[in-house]
Amino acid sequence: MKVIASTLRKGNVVDKDGKLYVILFAENIHPGKGTPVTQLDMRRISDGVKVSERYRTTEQVERAHVEDREHTFLYADGEGFHFMNPESYDQIAVSKDVIGDAAPYLQEGMSVSLSVHDGVGIAIVLPQRATYEVVDTEPTTKGQTASSSYKPALLSNGVKTTVPPHIAVGTRVVVMTADGAYVERAKD
Repeated sequence: MKVIASTLRKGNVVDKDGKLYVILFAENIHPGKGTPVTQLDMRRISDGVKVSERYRTTEQVERAHVEDREHTFLYADGEGFHFMNPESYDQIAVSKDVIGDAAPYLQEGMSVSLSVHDGVGIAIVLPQRATYEVVDTEPTTKGQTASSSYKPALLSNGVKTTVPPHIAVGTRVVVMTADGAYVERAKD
């Protein structure tokens, strides 16, 4: 299916020269003079090679037919990351290359949106927020209020982030899965 280049977004899959590419970053650039362009950073699904392409925003690009379905994360092993379709109970293994930076944020039982092309997992979208426990941080200073200064912390998934001074070891916190940024203390 042909689409205009400016409509492409992160996670979309395009067919270029008979090979499938997943879009990692898409930006529409409108210079003061000249033609507006769409800058795409893509990863070739077959071998993981990253490429950068620039199209005129009105140019037609072939978008591959991909099924986006909710899947539940089960576990990770030597074969890759295993997901299950909650409707059909079909399981699919996805390679580490496809998961990429999202790997530390995956939790057993987490519901994710998985893009599948011809039975192969090619892209993943995590929920925006996830809850983890703080396993290491500086001790809480008595009398310190929630000021604008943050301190470093290590989460149970191995990701480093910064948290407010009143957060102690063992506290469960909500973070953004895109960059690991602290959002709030977990309500559970």
